Amino acid sequence: MVSLKRENIELEDDDDDEEEGVVAKVGRGRAEEDLRSRHCPYLDTINRSVLDFDFEKLCSISLSHINVYACLICGKYFQGRGLKSHAYTHSVQFTHHVFLNLHTLKFYCLPDNYEIIDSSLEDVTYVLKPTFARPHISGLDKQGKLYRAYDGTTYLPGIVGLNNIKANDYANVVLQALSNVPPLRNYFLEEENYRGIRRPPGDIMFLLVQRFGELMRKLWNPRNFKAHVSPHEMLQAVVLCSKKTFQITKQGDSVDFLSWFLNALHNALGGTKKKPSSITNVFQGSMRIFSKKLPHPDLTPEEKEELLLTEEYQEKISESTFLYLTLDLPTAPLYKDEKEQLIIPQVPLFNILGKFNGSTEKEYKTYKENFLKKFQLTKLPPYLIFCIKRFTKNNFFVEKNPTIVNFPITNVDLREYLTEESQVTEKHTTYDLVANVVHDGKPTEGAYRTHVLHHGTGKWYEMQDLQVTDILPQMITLSEAYIQIWKRREDDDTPIHTGA
Repeated sequence: MVSLKRENIELEDDDDDEEEGVVAKVGRGRAEEDLRSRHCPYLDTINRSVLDFDFEKLCSISLSHINVYACLICGKYFQGRGLKSHAYTHSVQFTHHVFLNLHTLKFYCLPDNYEIIDSSLEDVTYVLKPTFARPHISGLDKQGKLYRAYDGTTYLPGIVGLNNIKANDYANVVLQALSNVPPLRNYFLEEENYRGIRRPPGDIMFLLVQRFGELMRKLWNPRNFKAHVSPHEMLQAVVLCSKKTFQITKQGDSVDFLSWFLNALHNALGGTKKKPSSITNVFQGSMRIFSKKLPHPDLTPEEKEELLLTEEYQEKISESTFLYLTLDLPTAPLYKDEKEQLIIPQVPLFNILGKFNGSTEKEYKTYKENFLKKFQLTKLPPYLIFCIKRFTKNNFFVEKNPTIVNFPITNVDLREYLTEESQVTEKHTTYDLVANVVHDGKPTEGAYRTHVLHHGTGKWYEMQDLQVTDILPQMITLSEAYIQIWKRREDDDTPIHTGA
C-alpha cells in the first residue's frame, strides 16, 4: 500500500514542485527512498558521448519548453515525468531509466520516479551549466593548458570550433572573435554581473545577453564532452531579436551582424547614449567630425561661390562616439601583368587610417545633399575594432574589393590620428592585434574564417566553423581582412607574442 500511495502522489503531479520528492509524506518509505536515491542501479547505462545540451531545450514530441527532461541514455528531450508524460512513456518503452531536468538540474530514475543523488553526475550538470569562479576567470589568460574532452580530443578552452548549422559562419566568426576579448568574456562568464538587470515587461532583447553568456561559458568550459560547441540557442535568439534580419539558413554580412549585435547587447544591458555598459566600456571611442555642405554641382560657379559664403555652407564641428571604425579601401581595379595573370593590389594599413588624420577630406553623398567630411579621433578605447569596407552595394549587385591590407600584427601606434589636446591626455596609443575576421570568395556567397590570439600561449589559431588549426602570424597578413580587433597596450602589459 505504501508504494502504491507514493506512486499516486508522485506520478500524478507533473509540476516543478515534484522534485522535492514527496517522501516526507510517505513515512516508512523514507529509508527505502534514500537508499534508492544514493544507490541507483542504472548509472552505468548513461551514455555521455550522445549528450548534447547546445540545442533548444524543448520536448522532441510535444515541442514544449515546459518541464523538459533529457534522457541520459539516448540524449533526447522529453516533457514531464508523470505517469502519462513523454519521458515516462519513453522510459517504459525503451528501458531508458536516467533523466535530467534541464531547468532544476536534478536527476531522476523513471519509471520508479525517485531523485538520484550521486556525485558522479556532477560532470553532466557542469556541461549543461558551466560556472566560473573569479580566481578561475582571472587565470584564463595566464596559462595554455590543453584539456581532454570526453570524446578523447584535446582542446584549448576558448579556441573551440562552432558548428555551422547551415549558413551561419558570418555570425560564428564574430562570436569567436568577441569571445577572445578578455574583459568582455570575463563579464559574461560571471552571470551575477547581469542577472539583476531589470528590463521592461515583454522585452525579449535580454535573451541575447543570457544566450551570449551561456555560449561564452560553453566555449571556455575546461570540462566539455566534445571539443566543439553548437551556437544553436544563441542564433535562435539572434533570429528572434533581429526579427529575422539575421538568419541561420541564409548567408549574412559579418560587419552588419557585428554592428547590430554590439548595439543590441548595449541596450539590453541597460546602456544608453549617456549610460555606459560592458560593451561601451570595452569598445567605445570618440571622434571629431568636420562637415561642410557642398553646393549642387549643376549650379553656376557664381551661384556656388555665393552659397559658400552663407552660414549653411560653413564648416560645422561635431563630436561622435563609435564602437568601430570603418576603413575605406582605394578603388583599385585588378591589373594584369605581362603573362596576363591577375595582380591583386595591396595597401598599407596606415594609408587607409589616413581617413582619421583630421586633414583628409572625403565627399559623402545623400539622396538630396553632398557633404565634405574630415575625421579626427579624440578618445581611444581599450579594444579598437576596424571594419575594412570591402563591399559596395547598389540596386543591381554587390561588388567586392579584393585589395590586401598590409598590417603589422603588433605595435600599431595611433597617436598621430588624435587631436592635439587628446595627444596630451591619451597616455596609451599603441595597439596589438587579437582577432582578424576574413571573407573569402564571392561577395554574396563566399565563406568566413577568423584568426584569434590565445593570450595564454601567445599562439595564433585559425577557426572556420568546426575546423581549428594553428597558424603563423605572418600568414594572417596575406588574407582579405574584413574585421579586426586590436588591444591597447597598457603599462603592465608585455608585448604580445607573435607566435613565430
